Amino acid sequence: VLDYPFVFSSYPSLDLSSKILIQAAIKRGYAFDVLDEASNFITLKDPITHQKQLIMQATKTNLDGYASVLAMENKAVSKHILSNHSIRVPKGGVYTEIPDVSLYEDKSIVIKPNSTNFGEGISIFPDGTKANELKQAFEFAFSKDSTVLVEEFIKGREYRFLVIDQKVVGVLHRRAANVVGDGINSILELIAEKNTHPYRGKNYTTPLEVIEVDELVLSFLKLQGRTLNDIPSKGEVVSLRENSNISTGGESVDVTDETHQDYKDIAIKAAKAFGVSVSGIDIIIDDISKPASNDDYSVLELNFNPAIHIHTYPLVGKNRYPADILLNALFEKEVR
Repeated sequence: VLDYPFVFSSYPSLDLSSKILIQAAIKRGYAFDVLDEASNFITLKDPITHQKQLIMQATKTNLDGYASVLAMENKAVSKHILSNHSIRVPKGGVYTEIPDVSLYEDKSIVIKPNSTNFGEGISIFPDGTKANELKQAFEFAFSKDSTVLVEEFIKGREYRFLVIDQKVVGVLHRRAANVVGDGINSILELIAEKNTHPYRGKNYTTPLEVIEVDELVLSFLKLQGRTLNDIPSKGEVVSLRENSNISTGGESVDVTDETHQDYKDIAIKAAKAFGVSVSGIDIIIDDISKPASNDDYSVLELNFNPAIHIHTYPLVGKNRYPADILLNALFEKEVR
């Protein structure tokens, strides 16, 4: 008997999203084959219609064209497409070399590579910063890409909308990696304790990733005047990273039912603007329960390979089942 439903004994290194898709396919009587476990390449086949689908990492499929995928990957291009469809995006500039950083001193901005995933290379300055930190942030971003974006910092919470076949299947609030003080243990000890949670693991084989203690964590703590040896007071929340990505230890909270329909419509409109069937759309929103206005949201980016496991097994909230919607799209698309 499994203590946790996301534990699969077969193919231990296959990512959890792929396993969830296979499990849903088996329930339909589909055959599956793991072509390459290391890269999460599988095939699914309907034995009745003989339809066969080649799939990588659960959501890389033949549903979307290559040009659309490249457009979603390129943040500068994405902003143009979204703006042309009257969808609000953060204002900013595009650079191929480090600009005069004094232009951005004491301004609330975000510096990020043009094409990156998992929050890599991103620096966030909600309260502004000085020239030396800006220079380091540009160097960090340019180490990940030859083109870098500077954008206005948008206040609000970040939400991930999973859109499949013009339907919002799930909405998540992603909380940045954090620990909650107990008045006894240090930040380092609290991280170690949090990493023992059965939802946490490595290489996307579990619903959440472990919190890695790296230079970015140390730097972010330093900005708060803290070190790993500090003992937070009971109930005190200590943020460990600027970004809220699940891949860097963030936490998933399902808010699908609390989300106003206006924002779901915006997410669907964004997916339609790119002509894609599957996308993970990241939107900053001031209050997700209220109707949308032109100044209370901003679409940050579209992701062409969104994880489905974070919606199926959120840390907090209702489980969603995007695998079923995805299978419908995959195996009905050919016969429409």
